[in-house]
Amino acid sequence: MSAPKRQDTRKLFENLSGSGKAIAVLTSGGDAQGMNAAVRAVVRMGIYVGAKVYFIHEGYQGMVDGGDNIKEASWESVSSMLQVGGTVIGSARCKAFRTREGRLQAALNLVQKSITNLCVIGGDGSLTGANLFREEWSGLLDELLKKGAISEEAALSNSALHIVGMVGSIDNDFCGTDMTIGTDSALHRIIEVVDAIMTTAQSHQRTFVLEVMGRHCGYLALVSALACGADWVFFPEMPPEDDWEDNMCLKLSENRADKKRLNIIIVAEGAIDCHNKPITPDYIKDLVVRNLGFDTRVTILGHVQRGGTPSAFDRILASRMGVEAVLALLEASAGTPACVVSLVGNQAVRLPLMECVQMTQEVQKAMDEKKFEEAVRLRGRSFENNLSTYRLLCNRKADSELPHSSFNVAVLNVGAPAAGMNAAVRSAVRVGISEGHKMFAVSDGFEGFYKGQIKEIKWGDVGGWTGQGGSLLGTKRTLPGKHLDKIAQQMATHNINALLIIGGFEALESLLQLFEARERYEEFCVPLCMLPATISNNVPGTDLSIGADTSVNALVETCDRIKQSASGTKRRVFIIETMGGYCGYLATVGGLAAGADTVYIYEEPFDIRDLQGNVEHLTEKMKTTIQRGLVLRNENCNENFTTDFIYQLYSQEGHGVFDCRKNILGHMQQGGAPSPFDRNFGTKVAAKAVQWITKTMKESYKGGRVFANSEDSACLLGMRRRAMVFQPVAQLKHETDFEHRIPKEQWWLKLRPLMKILAKYKTSYDVSDSGQLEHVGRFRAREGDASAAI
Repeated sequence: MSAPKRQDTRKLFENLSGSGKAIAVLTSGGDAQGMNAAVRAVVRMGIYVGAKVYFIHEGYQGMVDGGDNIKEASWESVSSMLQVGGTVIGSARCKAFRTREGRLQAALNLVQKSITNLCVIGGDGSLTGANLFREEWSGLLDELLKKGAISEEAALSNSALHIVGMVGSIDNDFCGTDMTIGTDSALHRIIEVVDAIMTTAQSHQRTFVLEVMGRHCGYLALVSALACGADWVFFPEMPPEDDWEDNMCLKLSENRADKKRLNIIIVAEGAIDCHNKPITPDYIKDLVVRNLGFDTRVTILGHVQRGGTPSAFDRILASRMGVEAVLALLEASAGTPACVVSLVGNQAVRLPLMECVQMTQEVQKAMDEKKFEEAVRLRGRSFENNLSTYRLLCNRKADSELPHSSFNVAVLNVGAPAAGMNAAVRSAVRVGISEGHKMFAVSDGFEGFYKGQIKEIKWGDVGGWTGQGGSLLGTKRTLPGKHLDKIAQQMATHNINALLIIGGFEALESLLQLFEARERYEEFCVPLCMLPATISNNVPGTDLSIGADTSVNALVETCDRIKQSASGTKRRVFIIETMGGYCGYLATVGGLAAGADTVYIYEEPFDIRDLQGNVEHLTEKMKTTIQRGLVLRNENCNENFTTDFIYQLYSQEGHGVFDCRKNILGHMQQGGAPSPFDRNFGTKVAAKAVQWITKTMKESYKGGRVFANSEDSACLLGMRRRAMVFQPVAQLKHETDFEHRIPKEQWWLKLRPLMKILAKYKTSYDVSDSGQLEHVGRFRAREGDASAAI
């Protein structure tokens, strides 16, 4: 595969050599899914740049004990780790490392192997320990020198210890990063259980109380409550008011009266009331049974949340962070402070480790002092956004308490179905009703619109929609262009004052057509907003679309199974065709998460020489202990090099060395229940969109009607790097390749060299975005309304 052409101004990592350097990687503290992906990325990137890489088994205990616990890693030794949960190099709590004697022994063990670069994957305790070790390093070497344990030459050549941290914690309790490694996978486990419980609860009209992990941080409880539409949630950062028992029972009985057949209550294990008294699942169960007489069950999820295979999100996050960690170690000088590699929005950043640790400790201090609002603020914008969205959606007001509004807002789905669409519709409807609007649902997209399939939709109508796949409203690819007269007529008949369109590329084209028709039809001079929802992730103006995460997970899960099917068969290569139209996002990101050897996409042209090179690369791979290959091909990557052609070419050229199998995954990538990320992403962006619609309607209300015809009143709400941004659709027109239905520039193309490096291809990698150490305070101020990361 030829590397994409880039400008000469780029900062290339080829100039960063690891020759003569030794990097050690360890996992410490509680295990988290995705740690293995991070270890794999550190090992392969380290070896790629010419460094020696070592595993430290059993965390700090292995560092103190030395011997066989510190082993050199090879390229093959991290094969097949990507899909394994937990940490294969082991993790252990270590009392010895907390003493100076223990750290002295650890320093000796590292110096004996000339290891001066340490990559630590763990929680804040593990990272704080690493920083202390770094600060003491020169003193420890002096002591070892005085004792005669090391030579002067060894002390001189190992004079500085460089530390880079990656946060592995399912609780997402570390300040400075939107997501820690393992959190998304833990949410997958929780939502799998909740979805299963919902079916049995519905059958018997039961109430279920679920306890999830989170002794000091309520992230898992809050986001899982948001993702499953729980009736009530308890977590440490938001203790309920004194009369919470009565309020909760009132809400549960109101929901039952609304014909809701089940109630879900989620409790974090560290949940407390405003007097610091623990709130336990059994206490809640007894309360519900005593006050309401509801059949109530308790389920404690426990270590299920730590187990299982890592989600696609965690694999990609860990792989990106692992590569970034090696780059940070290569660029470190003697005075560089220990840093932690973080995720902000969709961007990997480096932050000073101790600034993040101090802010994490400040959260606990604020909670101890009962400053709960301060604790929520310190958790960061992502946590705040989740909490404010939950409050919007779950605190249903009585009709008499709603703000008075005479506005009517219509919601519709356009294009192919995408998982998470229903969560977005539910959120839009409920936030709209909370703001006092009358909400209308349009069935079957613009086809239903011009046929008059429009009806008012109430709060209770969207109950239980969050976890449903596909599109419950119905969706069609029909564009409005040929039916503008009838659509304008329906807008006038129902007095529609704003339109929320949820869909993919067809939704963008529809929005453009309505915007351009404003000169002829005043009915379209109302706020128009689009939320990108497509598995292909091919809409301009956004880095991520609703539905793409679910689709990538479906693809990766299938690839895992296909790879496993070859475990008993040596020397087999699988060629898998993915969906995505002309957009290679699914294939590329899926390839990175599944550990593909090669991924063919339209955006990166390839010829027969590249195909031949890929076959030779796989032939070499078969000589090692990894006798299995995975090749992904985007469905429209090349009209001549079809899946059949590539399969036949590989079969012919690999004859006698490996055999081939092919799979076309098709619509299984479009189905299934939405992932926690898509449920949450859809919920939050829809809430934000309706708030923007409310504001725009109020600003454009003149002479007894809404009239908005400016460019910025027809927008797409998308995630751009670190922020959620409303972008006028008229401007996005210039960023779009309409022939191939893709954006002209796509951020994920920067992940392709990373994928090639991890598959052992020599390539060029632009690291212009890397290298700047930021500060926690400054980056949070710049984040604005950012993070859409869950």
